[in-house]
Amino acid sequence: MADRFLNLSRDDRREVLEAAPGRGLERASYLLEKDVWVVWTLEALFAAPFADGLVFKGGTSLSKAYDIIDRFSEDVDLTYDIGKLTGDPRFGDPAQLTPEEAKSVSRRVRERLLPRFIRDTVAPYLAERLAADGLPAHVEQDGQDLLVVYETAADYPGYVRPRVKLEFGARATGQPASPRPVDCYLAKAFEELEFPAATPCVMTAERTFWEKATAVHVFCVQGRFKGGAGFARHCYDLARLDLAGVADVAIADPELAKAVADHKSKFFIEADPAGEVIDYGAAVAGGLRLVPEGEARAVLEADYQAMIEAGYLDGVAEPFDALMARCQSLQDKANAARSSATP
Repeated sequence: MADRFLNLSRDDRREVLEAAPGRGLERASYLLEKDVWVVWTLEALFAAPFADGLVFKGGTSLSKAYDIIDRFSEDVDLTYDIGKLTGDPRFGDPAQLTPEEAKSVSRRVRERLLPRFIRDTVAPYLAERLAADGLPAHVEQDGQDLLVVYETAADYPGYVRPRVKLEFGARATGQPASPRPVDCYLAKAFEELEFPAATPCVMTAERTFWEKATAVHVFCVQGRFKGGAGFARHCYDLARLDLAGVADVAIADPELAKAVADHKSKFFIEADPAGEVIDYGAAVAGGLRLVPEGEARAVLEADYQAMIEAGYLDGVAEPFDALMARCQSLQDKANAARSSATP
């Protein structure tokens, strides 16, 4: 039986990582190491007793489960079914909720139910799995996030930390989703070793498109990031979803677009600089904005450049203006499709 990479000594793991370029892997050794821990975490989570309520989503899912984007995505975005968390499946359908009900359950999930689920169920489970596998790592909780902090074999620069961040949400069902295989970048290059592999339930790429498109729309309207640095990844991902043909499928599905808009209108209410509530329904029905203007564009450009300098993109990254041209074309296509469909 092959040796398990994560059970090798620290020196032996370092030796494997240093040999990676000679096996055709050009990613930095610290990213290859972090990728192994990302996949181990997915493997553990989707073997858990609570896995039937989990959905893997976001940029890391586009990279690892769909092979659509060419950037390293280090955090794991997860949704735990709001119906299972609250014990009321009605909450999974925004159409059944008044704005007041949605606001109330959202607060209850955010402030009590989700932190308790993470603290009392997920964190102990992962800690037990790490101990059972004899791995040099531990679990820390940071609000609604969990961190799997691991012993390093590679050398890490300041902008990449040796931890896998699990970002949990529980204000949706995560559907539509389906199981998809995920493996490590190192696995094919080192067939003599055993690496983690997982089959998580993954949100469809088409829903991820509309989730990201509406997030970028909000940024363009507000002119500021929600959640801090790294927002430019959403624009990059949208462009790659377009190149992969996923955007066309998503744009041709008005019911999916409406479902995302309805959900965000109840659970993720945002306002423009004048204090007016942003209309997600109008955004997906011909009013989508994917290209910021003025100072917001400059802020996004700086964020994109930081992502390039951090080594998160494979190969030669396209210039920011070229990325914005792609986003403009995508914006025009999405809006034209919805406008032409309106009676």
